[in-house]
Amino acid sequence: MDNLKFWDFGIIDFIDVFLVAILLYYIYKLVKGTVAINIFIGIIIIYVIWKVTELLNMFMLHNIFDGFMKVGIIALIVVFQPEIRKFLLMVGSTNLSGQRRFFSKMKFLKTENNTETDIAAIVAACEKMSSTNTGALIVLERNNNLDFLTGTGDEMNITVTQPIIESIFFKNSPLHDGAIVIADNIVKATRVILPVSNEKNIPHRFGLRHRAALGISEKTDALALVVSEETGQISYIKNGEFVIFGDIEELLEIITKDLA
Repeated sequence: MDNLKFWDFGIIDFIDVFLVAILLYYIYKLVKGTVAINIFIGIIIIYVIWKVTELLNMFMLHNIFDGFMKVGIIALIVVFQPEIRKFLLMVGSTNLSGQRRFFSKMKFLKTENNTETDIAAIVAACEKMSSTNTGALIVLERNNNLDFLTGTGDEMNITVTQPIIESIFFKNSPLHDGAIVIADNIVKATRVILPVSNEKNIPHRFGLRHRAALGISEKTDALALVVSEETGQISYIKNGEFVIFGDIEELLEIITKDLA
């Protein structure tokens, strides 16, 4: 009869497993595509070994791994500081009402493309500004609410169109300095000041706009588009990294996929 208890799987157990699955999903999403993914895998391996040595009563080896697990948590907080910040921003996001409900933020539950932002207009504007070497920095909000940034600039409520974006970044426009934040096809703010990345390996040809784009994508899950004022080159940045693309059509497809 005791063996049957193993199969006594109630609603609480289901909720427990479901919540753990969600937690692991978001942790994986935060570290995917970064160096941290290798550290994350290493932690899982060490944890499995720790539990196996406990089950097999391997006291000496278990004590070694037990000490590592207890002391290593402090080192992990330092190593995973950017990812922990992203996770806390995601959990503490206030943008859980209105157009974005909680379950709409769980992308694995979506069955169709719910992208509302006019990505084609944004990319077309970048292409036009690229041809005239007009500098631009565009931030696209995803799950993490970026309202904490809008206060650093001028709050707006403008529907996204290609002429609007081009006029904002026109060299003689009073709004062209800083970044613009876009969410749900609305320009939420202009002249926004972004946190700058402290990464030492950024090539010197990239200026402050690129460092700011890297900074916001390191600290949140936002996407960033940069048009270089010096070269006219368009850069796409996600998760603190430059995303390589062949042409404008491919860039459009990548952004559409990332926002969907």
